[in-house]
Amino acid sequence: MIMGCDDGIKEGMTRRNIKLVLEYDGTAYRGWQRQGNLPTIQKILEESIARITQEPVILHGSGRTDAGVHALNQVANFRTSSRIPAANLLRGLNSLLPGDIVIRETEDVDEEFHSRYSAKSKSYLYRILNSPVRSPLQRNSAWFIRCCLDLEKMAGAISLLCGKHDFTSFCAAGSDVKSCVRTIIRAEIERETEQVITISVEADGFLRHMVRNIVGTLVEIGAGQDSSEIMRDILEAKDRGCAGITAPPQGLFLQKVSY
Repeated sequence: MIMGCDDGIKEGMTRRNIKLVLEYDGTAYRGWQRQGNLPTIQKILEESIARITQEPVILHGSGRTDAGVHALNQVANFRTSSRIPAANLLRGLNSLLPGDIVIRETEDVDEEFHSRYSAKSKSYLYRILNSPVRSPLQRNSAWFIRCCLDLEKMAGAISLLCGKHDFTSFCAAGSDVKSCVRTIIRAEIERETEQVITISVEADGFLRHMVRNIVGTLVEIGAGQDSSEIMRDILEAKDRGCAGITAPPQGLFLQKVSY
């Protein structure tokens, strides 16, 4: 623990608002959100922060990634009475955290900042290994698809999702959200390498499993006989049963949160 002689909690001190930017491999975790004693990203981080600051904290994340989902730039914030400088918090926390979680940035931010409610948009990246044979080294970071995928057809389909729409067809069954209307700002698909396809989606908000359901639908379009125009019909149906399968979690990365 990195602390100076004046560090710690001072009675009556104004509570600081600390912003974290972190990266993690979600393979070993049951997602972001605390779930009792189950291993989650939030639980590990809150316990580590409490050890450093010597006070209980509640960590707010920009979004709740599912079990097995990764993050390149997850954003979170917490309030503390500790006087430990932000740079020292970064070093101290990284000395405690396991190898699959790292804090990339720490900074003091305005009282009004909230990692979730202050966000203007989020970007997700999905990786597909489109190869005749699987890769042991990518088994936790990509969805292995053996059959050949028609990238041009998939690109035409994903372009139809841009703009403001009701995305009920891509929302996980049983979701209790009041509205499924979201705005997709950017949706792109490209061949990163000869065997790796990446799908990037930026929106003002996401529904549960929305990106994974979009990816599963795109893969079915790319591997099947339907034209890319079927995506328009799926979107307009507002019926989860009309869309494709849910892509597995390991290919999904929270890429960026914009404020």
